[in-house]
Amino acid sequence: MPEVLVVGAGPTGLVMAYALATQGVDVHIIDQASGPGTASRAMGVQARTLEFYRQFGFGDAMAEAGIPAKTVHVRNAGGEAAQVSLAEMGGDLSPYPYMLAYPQDAHEAFLVERLAEIGVEVEWNTELASLEQSADQVVAELRRGERTQKMSCAYLCGCDGAHSATRHALEIGFDGGTYAGLFYVADTEVEGEPSMDLTVNLGSAGIGLCLPVRGGQQRLIGMVPSEHSDPPPESFETIRAPVEALIGVTVTKVNWFSTYQVHHRVADAFRRGRCFLAGDAGHIHSPAGGQGMNTGIGDAVNLAWKLAAVLQGRAQPKLLETYETERIGFARELVDTTDRAFRFMTSEGWATEFIRGWLAPKLAGVATKFSAARRKMFRLISQIRIEYRDCELGEGKAGEIHGGDRLPWTGAKGPDNYAPLRSCTWQLHVYGEPSEELATWAEGRSLDLHSFSWDEAMDDAGLAEGASYLVRPDGYVAWADKQADEGAAKGLEVYVDRWGLDFVREVAR
Repeated sequence: MPEVLVVGAGPTGLVMAYALATQGVDVHIIDQASGPGTASRAMGVQARTLEFYRQFGFGDAMAEAGIPAKTVHVRNAGGEAAQVSLAEMGGDLSPYPYMLAYPQDAHEAFLVERLAEIGVEVEWNTELASLEQSADQVVAELRRGERTQKMSCAYLCGCDGAHSATRHALEIGFDGGTYAGLFYVADTEVEGEPSMDLTVNLGSAGIGLCLPVRGGQQRLIGMVPSEHSDPPPESFETIRAPVEALIGVTVTKVNWFSTYQVHHRVADAFRRGRCFLAGDAGHIHSPAGGQGMNTGIGDAVNLAWKLAAVLQGRAQPKLLETYETERIGFARELVDTTDRAFRFMTSEGWATEFIRGWLAPKLAGVATKFSAARRKMFRLISQIRIEYRDCELGEGKAGEIHGGDRLPWTGAKGPDNYAPLRSCTWQLHVYGEPSEELATWAEGRSLDLHSFSWDEAMDDAGLAEGASYLVRPDGYVAWADKQADEGAAKGLEVYVDRWGLDFVREVAR
C-alpha cells in the first residue's frame, strides 16, 4: 500500500506528491478529471512559491517558462497615478523579485511532467468515494467509472478543491459565505503592444486588472457592472464598453471568457486523525492579490516534509500537529485581508467611489515613494512575510530573526545562503565562525553545517554576526541562538530531543 494517498492533482496536490516522493515517501495521487486542466485560471506565481520550486531544482525553469511581471502600474481616470518596480522593491529580498504570470494549465502540465521524471504518475478519472480510518491506517474507497476499489494508506491528503470529497467525508465544517457580486475573467488580444506588467485600474465604478498571459494575450479581471450581472453575461460583448473604458484597452479578440462568484471560507480544521486538508479544500477567498493557489502550495510544502519525517521515524508524531497550527492561522488572516480588499473593490456609495477613484491612487503614488512602504508591499504580495513565530516549532532569536521566520536571503549582494536549501533537509547555518564544540555536535548528529563568512548583506537581512540558525527542510528557521558555541550546541540538543529529530536517517534528494 502507498504510505500517502494524495486526492486531487491541482497545483497543491501535485506539489504535495512531488515533495513527498523526493523525500523518499511512497505516494499515490488521484484526480477525478481526465487530465491536467485546460483553462488558464490562476495566473500569479509569487516569489515564495518560486523559492520552494528552487529548492526542488526547477524554480528557474518555471520562471523562464512564464512572464515575469516586474512593474505594477496604478491608473485612474486621469491616467497613471503610480508606478512601482517589484524588481526594485524585492531585489534584495528574494531571488525572484516579481510576480510570475504563468497560466494554471501550463503550471499543472509542468508539475505533472516533473512528477513523471521521478516515476510518479497521476491516476486520472479516479475519485474518492468514501474513507474510513483507524489508529494506524486510512482505507479509501476509490471510484473509477462504475468500478470501486479500496486502497489502504498510512495518511491521506485532501487537495481536492473547494468541493472537497475528503472534507465532506471527514465532516469538517467550512464556514464562510459567498459575495453578492459577480466577477469576470477574459483572456484577450488588444490593440497595440501587449504589456508585460501588471496594471491596476481604479475607478468609481470598480477595479479592473490587466496582466500578461502568453502569446501576447492580456488577462482582464474585474467585477461585472451590476446592471449586467443578472442574468450573468454570456459573452464579453455585453460588458465590453465599461471594461474597455475602465482598463484603457481596445479588445480585438477574446480567447476565453467566464464569470464567477467569489467565496470566502476556512475549514474548521485542517486535520482529522490521519487525514489532512490543503489548498482550496481548506480555504477559499477572493482573488485579490493572487494569493489562493500560492497559499495551497505553501500548505503542501509545509505538510510534506513533516509527513516524511514521521513516516521514516525521524521525528515524533506530534510534529504533525504543527501543520494545522502553522497554516490555519495564516489562512484565516488571509481570508480576512482579502475580504477587506474585496469589499473595497466592490462597495458602492459616493464615499467609497471617491476613495477608490481618486484618493486611493493618490495615496498609492505617495506611499510608493518610500522604500519601507515598497518593501512592505513586496513582502505582503510575494508571501515571503509568512512566519510561524507563535507556533511551537519556532524557538529563539538572533538579530532580527526569530524561530519561525523564513530564512532571509542574502544572495543579492552576498553569498547565496539559499543554495544549500536545495537538499530539502534540516541544516545548521552559522553566519561567522562556528566553535569546535558546535561543529563536533553537528557532525555527531549528521546534521549538515553551513558556515558563511560575515558579510554586510547578512546584517541588512537581519541576521546576527556569529549566530547559529537551525533551518527546517522548507527554509524556515526552527531555532536561533546569538552564539555558535558550546552553549548553542546544548540548546540544540534540547530542541532536537524534544521533537525526536534524527538527522542520521534523513533522506536527501
